[in-house]
Amino acid sequence: MSEDIPAHRYTAAVANEIERRWQDRWEAEDTFSSVNPAGPWGRPDDPRVAPGRPHLMVMDMFPYPSGAGLHVGHPLGFIATDVYCRFQRTTGTNVLHTMGFDAFGLPAEQYAVQTGQHPRTTTEANMVGYRAQLRRLGMGHERRRGFATIDPDYYRWTQWIFTQIYESWYDTEALRDSGERGRARPIGELVAQFASGERRTPGGQPWDELTPVEQSRVLDDYRLAYVSSAPVNWAPGLGTVVSNEEVTNEGLTERGDFPVFRRNLSQWMMRITAYADRLVDDLDRLDWPERVKAMQRNWIGRSTGAMVRFATAAPGAEIEVFTTRPDTLFGATFMVLAPEHPLLEQLVPPDWPSGVPASWTAGAPDPRSAVETYQRHASMKSDLERQSDTRSKSGVFTGAFATNPVNGAALPVFVADYVLMGYGTGAIMAVPGQDERDWDFAQAYGLPIVRTVQPPEGHPEDEAFVGDGPAINSANETVSLDGMGVEQAKETIVAWLTEHGTGAPTVTYRLRDWLFSRQRYWGEPFPVLWDADGVAHAVPDAMLPVELPEVPDYSPRTFDPHDAESMPEAPLARASDWLEVELDLGDGRGVQTYRRDTNTMPNWAGSCWYHLRYLDPANTQLPVDPEVERYWIGPRERPVAGAPDGARDPGGVDLYIGGVEHAVLHLLYARFWHKVLYDLGYLSSEEPFRRLINQGMVEAYVYRDSRGQPVPAHEVVEVADPEGGTPTHTWQGQVVTQEHGKMGKSLKNVVTPDEMCEQYGADTFRVYEMSMGPLEQYRPWETRAVVGSQRFLQRLWRNVVDEETGEPRVVEAPLSDELSRTLHRTIEGVRADYEAIRFNTAIAKMIELNNALTKLEAVPRAAAEPLVQMVAPVAPHLAEELWSRLGHAQSLAFAPFPQADPAWLVQESVTCVVQVKGKVRDRIQVAADIDETALRDLALGTERIQQLLGGVEPRTVIVRAPKLVNIVPA
Repeated sequence: MSEDIPAHRYTAAVANEIERRWQDRWEAEDTFSSVNPAGPWGRPDDPRVAPGRPHLMVMDMFPYPSGAGLHVGHPLGFIATDVYCRFQRTTGTNVLHTMGFDAFGLPAEQYAVQTGQHPRTTTEANMVGYRAQLRRLGMGHERRRGFATIDPDYYRWTQWIFTQIYESWYDTEALRDSGERGRARPIGELVAQFASGERRTPGGQPWDELTPVEQSRVLDDYRLAYVSSAPVNWAPGLGTVVSNEEVTNEGLTERGDFPVFRRNLSQWMMRITAYADRLVDDLDRLDWPERVKAMQRNWIGRSTGAMVRFATAAPGAEIEVFTTRPDTLFGATFMVLAPEHPLLEQLVPPDWPSGVPASWTAGAPDPRSAVETYQRHASMKSDLERQSDTRSKSGVFTGAFATNPVNGAALPVFVADYVLMGYGTGAIMAVPGQDERDWDFAQAYGLPIVRTVQPPEGHPEDEAFVGDGPAINSANETVSLDGMGVEQAKETIVAWLTEHGTGAPTVTYRLRDWLFSRQRYWGEPFPVLWDADGVAHAVPDAMLPVELPEVPDYSPRTFDPHDAESMPEAPLARASDWLEVELDLGDGRGVQTYRRDTNTMPNWAGSCWYHLRYLDPANTQLPVDPEVERYWIGPRERPVAGAPDGARDPGGVDLYIGGVEHAVLHLLYARFWHKVLYDLGYLSSEEPFRRLINQGMVEAYVYRDSRGQPVPAHEVVEVADPEGGTPTHTWQGQVVTQEHGKMGKSLKNVVTPDEMCEQYGADTFRVYEMSMGPLEQYRPWETRAVVGSQRFLQRLWRNVVDEETGEPRVVEAPLSDELSRTLHRTIEGVRADYEAIRFNTAIAKMIELNNALTKLEAVPRAAAEPLVQMVAPVAPHLAEELWSRLGHAQSLAFAPFPQADPAWLVQESVTCVVQVKGKVRDRIQVAADIDETALRDLALGTERIQQLLGGVEPRTVIVRAPKLVNIVPA
């Protein structure tokens, strides 16, 4: 220790020593364990689970254990949940807070492909490093509840849940406990309905006359998990299907920049669309950010309109179109099908009709050639690129026509990539007069334009009108919409379509069933066995988990990146000893030869239900004991704030914190799985996450050289302007630009929490991150500003500990009235801020109190101890150390939070501003509870005001007790 620095000063070195010591003790004493009322860890006699005792489950979004580890932006939400949980424990609450790892994923698999090292080896090493970083930050996670999705004991239950979904169907007429209709039921109940004749089979044949294969095909059309040929993103260069989110705007894979093609492939699907209405409607019962709710609603895309049928010359080939504007049907002048539309096989004639404009044919000799060429080009574009408003519309005539049901007009049918198979029916009636995209297409191909809504005066003649107005040009011999408003016209034409058998009112959704297959190794194997007839059988519960086998090569078979006709071949297909098995499934068929499914589940699977396993991770009979689930996340007596009148509380995790980037898919998928398990009777809660907060992103400066390339931020030098203007920045002598951006390895601006802990200590880092602003806001990282948080903790240390001796320096002295008032107001304010997750303002209040103590010659114990307790959630190591040095043998992790004395919260006096004609002329001290009459008399009676009024009674006196009197002279 330097001679200039006292031996017991709170330095980074002292902080690190203290922090390691307390982390060891917390781990040894299992300080942060919570109690279950039942199940393997049940302790029903423990007072923490006594009736009436509060309990709370708090979660962070499942982290992926990247080899790069944490940067300072990652722990923001983790620290926030830790602070909140530490505070809640001091209120007597039984708190469940743990963390596991979403450990299946493409990065580890790609590393395995490159190096030959098993993905588990890589992933487990990453988890060791990740846990060490979290431990160093002082996370109060309950270690015994943690797990990783790659643990066979965990994915056994992921597979079990899959089998429950597979063995279920959605009965739209079945009643739920709420009295509403629609819920999942076991597939066996559907079989019983078919067998008894209560429900007719689709073909009308008696159930027992169908072969087992035919019965299987019938049931597959009902199951919530099923195999279907679906359009997918196929990347031959990667050898796997990728999700929409893994495709760039350029139609390339996010990882590797390989071309992506839209292909119809046989894949596992989840019938999430059956839950579309519940997924939308139940958002109203959740305490979630409105923007997240809006994102989910938009993703589901519920629309009310009409399904309209257009006849064609091809036998049995009607084109169905969903439209939200059936009132514009008279303005339909052509039709457009998505390049993937299955009707194209039937519709396209062998030859071009006579008189077809050359611009419609793309120079092809026949319609089939034109359509197939266009389909190939369209398959290389992403959905985002195809829907871009900035690109010119392209398409090709199919050679076919459809009949407009309201006027008999022959509408040319085009194929164009701005129509997506994933939305609506994959077909549109094009109304160029009322749609900008259709207008652009009509202009490009010389197609007619008929307006069916009267534009307002002055609307440009060369633009579509997309607003509302009276209907025009919309009549036939039996119906006229002319002059009607939009809603009346819709209602009238839908009734006409229904009467004539060419349409019906319909609700449709943008949401499509969930593509659930991946041609990868590092994922959960499907618990499915295929028999010789191609019928799938769920693996019996007793045979779970189906574990991943060893394989000679972790990579799927790859192809020429441009070979759009190639077919996936997953790594598991090479595990011959694992692939084919002889088993007796206990279904009366005896020993049979089966083939395992060679796909694996997507990495979303494990994160769909991990909140449930946190509750009861040692349970070997069920994913979670029903009593344990009901205790921790069952419905509450009161619904969340803002829920509709009469709404039932859906239950769920009390607080879930994570990034907004998971606002749609992860949350939507988890809600779907949770609702299925609720319907099947395994859960009492209807939703997984009752309250959600999205933490803001930590941004950092990015520095770029003259080429626009990022340079290492820590090597950049700031050069002051001698004139006092804006400083410049240089790197290796050259001027660089400065901009705000994300923190990331590619931008060379990463700051790690390890660095911060080494330089300042974990508590300083925690205080800084929590003091940067409201949790939800984005905030710029500034390493130099961390020293402010360090000074706060150093002053607190000096107020309690003598830097020369290391002994406590507090005194057993009473508090002055002023200090008592300050202390109790701080206690009241900090408690309210912790409860409301306003950690930045809580820290500001504690700094103010600490500064007041600093001004005293000696700090009274009665003020020091409550301040240490208030600081404990944000700076737990320092607080534990000070608490110990103040003579307490027990950890303060559960010490009751200080209580504010109401007597000291009363404001004895306040300053009242007295204005004359709006200008401040005097100030007086008055009682905080003074009434308006007394305050008026006091203000008018002061010497200063008497002089200004000159003895004349004022015209008006406005009183806002206790802080303002405004006088208007006569």
